[in-house]
Formats: sequence, structure tokens, C-alpha cells
Amino acid sequence: MEETNSNNSHFQKCSKILTRNSHYVAVLFIQIVFAGMSLFSKAAITKGMNPYVFVVYRQAFASAALAPFAYYTERNNPANLTSLILCKLFVSALFGITMCLILYYVALDYVSATFATAFTNTIPPLTFLLAVCSKVEKLSFKNKIGPVKLLGSVIGLSGALILTFVKGPAINPASEGHISDIPTRVYTNSDWIKGALILTLSNLSWALWLLTQGPIGKQYPAKLRFTALQCFFSSIQSAIWTLAYERNNASWRLGWNLNLVSVLYCGVVVTGVAYWLIVWVVAKKGPVFPPLFNPISLMVTAACSTIFFREIIHWGSLCGMVLLLGGLYGILWGKNIEAKMNKEETTKTIEDEIKSNEQQGTADDAKGGVELNSISYK
Repeated sequence: MEETNSNNSHFQKCSKILTRNSHYVAVLFIQIVFAGMSLFSKAAITKGMNPYVFVVYRQAFASAALAPFAYYTERNNPANLTSLILCKLFVSALFGITMCLILYYVALDYVSATFATAFTNTIPPLTFLLAVCSKVEKLSFKNKIGPVKLLGSVIGLSGALILTFVKGPAINPASEGHISDIPTRVYTNSDWIKGALILTLSNLSWALWLLTQGPIGKQYPAKLRFTALQCFFSSIQSAIWTLAYERNNASWRLGWNLNLVSVLYCGVVVTGVAYWLIVWVVAKKGPVFPPLFNPISLMVTAACSTIFFREIIHWGSLCGMVLLLGGLYGILWGKNIEAKMNKEETTKTIEDEIKSNEQQGTADDAKGGVELNSISYK
């Protein structure tokens, strides 16, 4: 009996810890999912799948997977879907999802999966700089937090430049054998630069999307329907784009192969589940928080790419990755200190209000006592 109570106590403690740190668990899951997305997407596109078609199928599967859950779990949600919110969701899906994904998958034809994943670490400094410009984030130089966050952004972007333009000697020389049948691709310097420019546009689009999710989410708080609608709009937008540029019917065929697995994974798990989690985390912690954990997906992707794609990692690329990580954690440190200061200020404000109310109540009681004495005297 005592052992059962002890187990229940441990379970309750673990449950409380997970609940308290649920946003950290969510972003950890998101980053692992994103690592799988890079690997599956790279494999499918390397084997010849059209990137535009990939986006169409991915978003269509995501919409189909999310729609029933959104209906049954949020059918009693009183959120009012107005025409203005629909327009905002359509524009948000166009620039933040459709264009971002199309540019990302086009870039995968020019760069490796590890490079693409590493380059997503430019999203936090881009998001931070855009948030400062749009006054979503405050950049104050009255204390050390503002300069540290700005320095972190500059270091992160410098790392991206080094990652793009500097290679250096190879860390892991090419080996003869590997355990997959995916063809090995040799990338030229022009491929790296072209891919980096396309990825920059993709990341900029994603950063803008992150900034819009908080305000739109407050206006329409049904998060599953919110995500499902954006996926549905994105599938229509990408289908129109693809039909305009891809007239070969063979490109649309899906068989029981890696392409189908990649599309299902990216559609259902990444777009369906991870995007909804991102919207939830942004609502709790702000738009800068989710991309701060991108280094996790980078480590997973680099390890798997070396094994499955015989990918060669260079010292210059490694230095660029280190600078990216340093910039990320500079911003993260500043955000954590800022959050603690805001919490202390909020607590102090509440305590001051309580004291003020108590003093006001004491003064009113004293005044009432004086008036009562005056009446009695008369």
C-alpha cells in the first residue's frame, strides 16, 4: 500500500513538472520533427520529386488530417470567424507558409540537408530584428539586456554568412559505402550561394509568419481551426502555383515509396501537429521563443545526413554553426533575464496595488469612524 502511494506521489510530481515545462517539451518535440522533415524532404527531392508538387501534397494531407480534429475538439468554441479574420489567415498562409515552403524545397535542390537546417538558425535573429522594427519587442540600452540581444543577432547573422561563403578542409572525408540508396550530390560554390539566398527569403517569410500568429490568434483563439484553415488555404495557393509551372502529369503521381512517406510525414506530423504546437507556444511565450531551439534539429540532421547521405562537413561550416548557436543563446539569455525582470515588476506592481487598497480601506474606516462619532455627538 505504501509503495503504491509512493508511486502515485512520484507520478504526480512528474506530471506537475511536465505541466510546468510543457512549452519546453513542445519545442523539443517540434525540433525533432523538423529534423525528420529536412531528411525526408531532402531524400524525396534528391530522388526526383518536384518541390512544388511536394508542397501541394504536404498541405493537402495536413488539411485532411487537421480538419476532423479541429471540428470535434473545437465545435463548442465561441470564436467568431469573420471575413476580416479569413482574409488575414489567407494572407498569412500565402506569405508565411506557401511561399516559405516553396522557397525551402527549391533551395534543397542546391544545398545539403544539414546546411538547410543550420540556416534555419537565422530565423531567431531575423524574427528579433523584425519584432524590434514592428515594436513587438523592446530594445532598451538602459541595461545590458538590449545590447546582448542585439549582439546575439549580429553574431548569428555573421555565422550564417560564414556558413555560406567559407568551407575549409573537410572534417569527415568521404567514405566509399553508405546504408541508403539515395544518390550523393556534389554541390558547387554557386549552388551554396544560390541556395543560401533562397533560404534567406524562406526564413524571412517564416519570421514574418511568426510575428503575425500572436495578434491573429488573439482575435481567433480556436488554435486547431486556426491552423487547419491556414493549411487549407496554403494547399489551394500552392496547387494554383504548381499548375501554372508544372504541366507534366507524371510529376503528380505518388506510389508506395519514399515520396509518399515523406509527404505524409511532412503533411500530417510537421504541418498538422508541429504547426499547431508552434501557434500554441507563440501564444504562451512569444514569437522569438520557438526558433531558439533550432540547434537541436541541427545536431540530429547533421548526424543522420553523415550516415545516410555521405554528407561531408567542413571546418568553415562548423565555425559558422558555432557562431549561429552562440548568437542564438545570446538572445535566449537576454530573453530569460528580461522575463524574470518583467515577472518581478509585475509582482511588485500587484503588491503595491494591494498595499494601496489596504491603506485606502484603512483611511475610509477611519473617516467613517470620525463621521459616526460626529453624528453621535450631535
